[in-house]
Amino acid sequence: MRCERPGPGRLSYGHMYAPSPAAPRQRRRRVLVSALCASLLVAATVVTLTAKSRPEPKDRPPDVASPVELGDRVGSYTALFPLRSGYRPPSREERAAVRAGVMDVLDGRIDSARSRLGHVGYTVRTMRLKGSERAVAEIAEREGEDTGRGWGRVYVDLSRSARFSVQVPHPRADMNSELMGAELFAKTPGAVLVLAGANRFAGQGKEADMAHQARSVFNAVCAALTARGLPGVQLHGFANESSPGNDVVLSPGVTEPGPEIRRAARLISDAGLRTCRTWVRSCGQLEGTTNVQGRDAAAHGIPFLHVENSHTVRTDAAGRSAVVDALDEAARGWNGR
Repeated sequence: MRCERPGPGRLSYGHMYAPSPAAPRQRRRRVLVSALCASLLVAATVVTLTAKSRPEPKDRPPDVASPVELGDRVGSYTALFPLRSGYRPPSREERAAVRAGVMDVLDGRIDSARSRLGHVGYTVRTMRLKGSERAVAEIAEREGEDTGRGWGRVYVDLSRSARFSVQVPHPRADMNSELMGAELFAKTPGAVLVLAGANRFAGQGKEADMAHQARSVFNAVCAALTARGLPGVQLHGFANESSPGNDVVLSPGVTEPGPEIRRAARLISDAGLRTCRTWVRSCGQLEGTTNVQGRDAAAHGIPFLHVENSHTVRTDAAGRSAVVDALDEAARGWNGR
């Protein structure tokens, strides 16, 4: 069937001609075809107008790339950290830019985040966690740039709203604490992973020690998450001889532990790991009471769990999993399951 306009030599409704026996049938057929074409034209016009009037989304959902094993990605990143270099303190404006970009990602404004972060050499990449359909945003320096600033990375679970943060202030120095952070992030939906970007000995004095440095990108992001009411789990490591007889030291910082923290302690102990609870007895120099992020959480009345893991635990896959499983239970309690 073809829809045509009448033209020379073609039948039109007002055309006068000598009728033939077949003329009535031809006329009826042409009238039916014309009516059908008119209906199709109206329908196409309505569809076109509807499509043009539909508002464009302010920020389109991110394109999710191929699945990644987060532990491998984080491990490859931290393996390149120099021991005593690779850190530059950020300015107030630089801290604010990264912080604002991370908050944009949490609010679903990916395009806005990329714009803000681009001014300080950062960007947002999206990926899918291997073994799941969860989309993840990686907030990091642009690929191929080795700035030597050491400001770190942030990973945000895009599959649901943020519920708690996983903080790794001493990657590489506290060996495999970064792997535990990646494992906990991947296991528990609604997490935000804040990963320091340099060895704790990379700067002058304690300027690269993210657990004790307030003027850092790491702390700017953690403080913003705390201000939003997100509980925090901070992962550390200690040499076996620093706390003989203990595998894990748990501390709520300068506050009392809530039910989720107490449950995590029970689960770690039930897994056969010797667990020191700072609210029960002294655990030496590993109690995290001078921790910047812990003190900020206490000021906001937000739960905070400081987790010290022995060298034995951190270098044993089963030991790491036992701790991560227990912390997952605590985080799901904060999440309302």
